[in-house]
Amino acid sequence: MLAYKRVVTVKESGSIVLTDLPLQPGQRVEVVVFADEEEQKERLRNLRALLKESQGLPQAKAISDDEIAEEVAAYRAGK
Repeated sequence: MLAYKRVVTVKESGSIVLTDLPLQPGQRVEVVVFADEEEQKERLRNLRALLKESQGLPQAKAISDDEIAEEVAAYRAGK
């Protein structure tokens, strides 16, 4: 199978348009879409920064491992 790469931006409607492909009318194709990883990496960096900041709060330092285990157990039990 031949592969052709195009980088496009998703339109407001949520659609993408591919033009000027070296394909014949009626030819069957398989389409695979990969999202831009840079946006995902930026969200992950922001999440890590938020977690680091929240873990540094005085309230977070006052929580014991036993209290965390109790919260996890309660959550799993549906409480």
